[in-house]
Amino acid sequence: MTIRRSSNDRLGILLVLAVGTFTVGTDGFVLNGLLPVIAADLHVTESVAGQLTTVFALTYAVASPLIAAFTGTWDRRWVLAGGMVLFTVGMAGQALGTSFAVVAAARLLAAVGAAAFQSNAYVLAGALSSEERRGRALSTVAAGMSVSMVLGVPIGVLAGTWFGWRAVMWGIGVVAVVVALLIPLIPEVRVPAAGLRERLAVIVRPAVARVLVVTVFGTLAAFTVFVYLPVLVAPVASGAVLSWVLVGFGLGQLAGTTLTGRATDRLGPARVLAFSLTGTAVVLAVVDVAVVSLPGALLFAVLAGAFGGLLMVPQQHRLFTIAPDVPTVALGVNGSAIYVGGALGSVLGGVVLAQAGPGWVGPAGALAAVAALALCVNPASRTTSPRSARTATPPVRSPR
Repeated sequence: MTIRRSSNDRLGILLVLAVGTFTVGTDGFVLNGLLPVIAADLHVTESVAGQLTTVFALTYAVASPLIAAFTGTWDRRWVLAGGMVLFTVGMAGQALGTSFAVVAAARLLAAVGAAAFQSNAYVLAGALSSEERRGRALSTVAAGMSVSMVLGVPIGVLAGTWFGWRAVMWGIGVVAVVVALLIPLIPEVRVPAAGLRERLAVIVRPAVARVLVVTVFGTLAAFTVFVYLPVLVAPVASGAVLSWVLVGFGLGQLAGTTLTGRATDRLGPARVLAFSLTGTAVVLAVVDVAVVSLPGALLFAVLAGAFGGLLMVPQQHRLFTIAPDVPTVALGVNGSAIYVGGALGSVLGGVVLAQAGPGWVGPAGALAAVAALALCVNPASRTTSPRSARTATPPVRSPR
């Protein structure tokens, strides 16, 4: 059941949710741009500091389905508010932490809070909108994440250069507090619960598992390089100039995300997915050549972001096709797979950086993209869309 609200009320609620996803997204990516500064402050190597991204991504991946399963009958507002409060505590812990262990523990708390907020923000957006406006509502909330890539991360890097990385953590925390205070103004929303057993049952379906593995490897490829991008482009871009490289990546990501929906509808998910992974493999393979100049680094960032932005919509489309009975559960698990790939990419990039040097980070990511592509072109992994398959959105129950 859709909750009836005026258009102005719905827009206000969606904007609150979008600001929340912007805040979470900024924190999720801004540490990558501040990596050299954080490493120096915490007296660790850059490859070790990069594992802060691993902690966040892996914690998010595990926490998201657990939170969804164990809070299934709760009012979504309180899950959102509780998540944002926990996220704020994690931001304060990062700002105050004087050792890598303390900052990593605070990062873990922030990731649990982000997992509680982000997935439920999309649930709430869908519940508060009519069927014909649901896509626009979801895209409004998703725009917060996209804008964080284009604006939040570069602004965070600039602020970190001028005021220190801890000030950036405090700034993100302040915005999170504002979002948490606004959430109780949202109407009560409850959704049918999907238990942990149901979620695990979806994962072990062979067709779903293959799609999830492609998601893991595709995301792994991107994060292997993206987390350590400041290190790779350091000879030609640092400080304020690095922000422009990150802006280029964000703009490319936004362009890819914008185009992928229409391309998937016209060409089919298999072709768009193959194009995304092939482009990613080629671009990552030549990163060491591209970053010898600032124009090359900018071009690399835009192309890497664009090819990466094409990845997820075809994957979601495939999941709707092969799991039409539980599409929301499958998409939720895919969200966790994204963060698993991010965690593994952070680890792989850190190991390669420490053991082989920056010149091998790009090729390592390219190999992961090739592995994902090989899984896609395997005939056993192809999915067709049966005419009889129907995607069903679970009903939303609101109190009378």
